[in-house]
Amino acid sequence: MKSAVETLNPTRVRLTVEVPFEELKESLDAAYKKINQQVTVKGFRKGKIPARVIDQRFGRGAVLEEAVNDALPKFYTEAVNEAELNVLGQPEVDITELKDNETLNFTAEVDVRPAIEIPDYSGIEVEVDAVEVSDEDVDKAVEELRERFASTSPVERAAEDGDVVTIDLQAKVDGEVLEDGVASGVSYTIGSGELLEGIDDAVKGLEAGGEATFTSELKGGSAAGKESEVTVKVTQVAKRELPELDDDFAQLASEFDTLEELKADSRKRLENMKQYDQATQAQERVLEKLLELVEVPVPEKLLADEIQTRKHNLVNHQLGQMGLDLAKYLEIQGKTEEEFDAETKAQAEKGIKTQFVLDELVNKEKLNVNQEELTEHLMRRAQSSGMSPDQFAQAVVEGGQVPMLVGEVARGKALAVVVEAATVKDTKGEVVDLSDEDEAESAEASDAPAEEKTEA
Repeated sequence: MKSAVETLNPTRVRLTVEVPFEELKESLDAAYKKINQQVTVKGFRKGKIPARVIDQRFGRGAVLEEAVNDALPKFYTEAVNEAELNVLGQPEVDITELKDNETLNFTAEVDVRPAIEIPDYSGIEVEVDAVEVSDEDVDKAVEELRERFASTSPVERAAEDGDVVTIDLQAKVDGEVLEDGVASGVSYTIGSGELLEGIDDAVKGLEAGGEATFTSELKGGSAAGKESEVTVKVTQVAKRELPELDDDFAQLASEFDTLEELKADSRKRLENMKQYDQATQAQERVLEKLLELVEVPVPEKLLADEIQTRKHNLVNHQLGQMGLDLAKYLEIQGKTEEEFDAETKAQAEKGIKTQFVLDELVNKEKLNVNQEELTEHLMRRAQSSGMSPDQFAQAVVEGGQVPMLVGEVARGKALAVVVEAATVKDTKGEVVDLSDEDEAESAEASDAPAEEKTEA
């Protein structure tokens, strides 16, 4: 077999392959064997039909077609490996010549990873938010904890803001009660905004046994997005009572004996959270700077497939679970379809460029992923997916996605190398030392394009 490579553009090549006919013998034998098992000829046992009889009865062309279909993937792979190409996606194959007992010639056009030159990134400088925790931040955190330990007690008066009411609901659309539009004994805190728009005004001022009707757009269920006439009946009004902010509360809500110890712990937790956010911000901004330094051509087909995959996942998974379609989502977001398409394209393009650049860095810096790093990453991914580590690991193995996870970890390490080499200062002008921080994995660093994830 002989092959040659023609570069069509920085992200696409054409392979020209010439295969001597004798190299098709294995595939020809397999074709005759396969056809033998599929057909019957009077006078011959199944599977024992001579090749000349198959040629006479079914045509030599059918055998050649079967043999070529069997052989092409093997010869294409050999040509790719010989040329040391890093291909993306499936090739477009064209058989240019097929002469029986002489030769098989074909071409294959396919996208390839572009050659990327990683520049000196040690001069990158970025600014991040300073880690500041005010007394107001601490007070807010303690107040949120206090809210969680609030108690309620029934009262015989009209409902007010902040009260917890027990209500029965009935929703009608076009005068018909919805099958999934009836609910009883629902607990609702007035002013929380957790149910339907308009419900706060409807229930305020009602005592137990009071009833009101209002119009609201349904957020979910069989009639999501439709205007509904909602009847609400209050069966109980309860007042929320917050515990006193004292040492007794600290002992109730935490492992600490005093309120001051609880506040000190809250301050430390907030500082840790802001340090984590700061590290993540540093990674994102360093990555932005790095991408500005590198010229990265993006394969058109890969970009189109990635855009389509992102739109499909949004519409069929995320929005579908919320009972929304794309039109309603765009209305809520205040975006036109053109703006949405432009944003999706920009995000997809950035994701592809990020992967190309970080993968090149992995090779340049000769970064490896050990078992401990892979296990830690798997645990984090399992937690974010809502699955147990064992379930997630099983799904990854069965789906052949282990190389994808290895790639995510390696890209995270590559980005960490660049961040370590960069100068990171906070808004106060102080140099930020991120060496002691746990690696805050950037979503962009592990956000491989969907097509690449499928292939992994």
